[in-house]
Amino acid sequence: MTSMQPIDPNKPLADQLAASSSDLLRDMLSTFIQSLMGAEADAVCGAEYGQRNAERLNSRNGYRHRDFDTRVGTIDLAIPKLRSGSYFPDWLLERRKRAERALTSVVATCYLLGVSTRRMEKLVESLGITSLSKSQVSMMARDLDAQVEAFRTRPLDQGPYTFVAADALVLKVRENGRVVNVHCLIATGVNAEGYREILGIQVTSGEDGAGWLAFFRDLLARGLTGVQLVTSDAHAGLVAAIGATLPGASWQRCRTHYTVNLMSVCPKSSWPWVRTLLHSVFDQADAESVAAQYDRMLDTLSGKLPNVAEHLDTARADLLAFTAFPKQIWRQIWSNNPQERLNKEIRRRTDVVGIFPDRSAIIRLVGAVLAEQHDEWIEGRRYLSLDVLTRSRATTTTETHPAEQEEPTPPALTA
Repeated sequence: MTSMQPIDPNKPLADQLAASSSDLLRDMLSTFIQSLMGAEADAVCGAEYGQRNAERLNSRNGYRHRDFDTRVGTIDLAIPKLRSGSYFPDWLLERRKRAERALTSVVATCYLLGVSTRRMEKLVESLGITSLSKSQVSMMARDLDAQVEAFRTRPLDQGPYTFVAADALVLKVRENGRVVNVHCLIATGVNAEGYREILGIQVTSGEDGAGWLAFFRDLLARGLTGVQLVTSDAHAGLVAAIGATLPGASWQRCRTHYTVNLMSVCPKSSWPWVRTLLHSVFDQADAESVAAQYDRMLDTLSGKLPNVAEHLDTARADLLAFTAFPKQIWRQIWSNNPQERLNKEIRRRTDVVGIFPDRSAIIRLVGAVLAEQHDEWIEGRRYLSLDVLTRSRATTTTETHPAEQEEPTPPALTA
């Protein structure tokens, strides 16, 4: 008697799908993915789409489209947008796909050029790469270079960029058979809609006035306008370049960088007390209170720590430039913490490489990371509200052109 073979219930369905057209499979996959994303978005909102519910926490706000490459073709995904916060299907799409490709390309280039061979082999294995050919690296680099170049040379047509932040990162590169330090200059800004943007990136041999001057001139040539405040550290070349290229803009010294400078002249035992006094200045409710608290801080320190008091007195105008703007944006402009977080993200990627084979590899990796961050900022929440931006522009315009203010009406003559 012949034994009966078990029947696989999935086989008939698999045969039907195999015999179907790619269009049917693509439509089925698209419907399935859209349903999953819709369910996740509803879970974040606390209610189904279009449903009135007292427990609703958020609501839909349209869609943003992304191409998703599959074995049955490219699918146009409509990712739900939310009115508050953001939703992104990390289980399906990679936020930093370009940056990861750039990192892979740079590591592969280092490997092929013989830079720290043993170390690069471990890095390549940790990235899940078993073998790389020169043609693969060339194709990856060519595609990425075109994307990064288009991003870093795009017109800056979303101005005015009221607030700008600038900083530089020191990276190592191999040139002429030796390892040297180069400076990666980066600028960010807040556009007319209140969103943050990556404005530019350049690599220079030194963080001097000539490098920063060329950098800001390039930004102006691409359309940078309306700058009223630039936040940065107190590097002499950077400050001079800001004054030469943006004569109508104020300069705000970054509190994070200044704290490090002040710490170097302050006794270690007294630093917690001095830091508390400095923080108390920035916690005041209005400009008059800020100035009064700064005076009290100088009076307190002048007798006990004269060097610290002198250091603070010299930096007063640079540290308190933010008081000319509405209080709602003080925290954003006197602190360069958002820029520092961006620098940490860049460091997280560049530390994997260590020593870059050439400057184009730096532009490729850092530019790809910045392009991904730029997309996240534009798709996320506003950095500054439109009414605050409008008041900031009106405040500085009034202070810059007091003669244009309306003169008071003279009293009427009486008989």
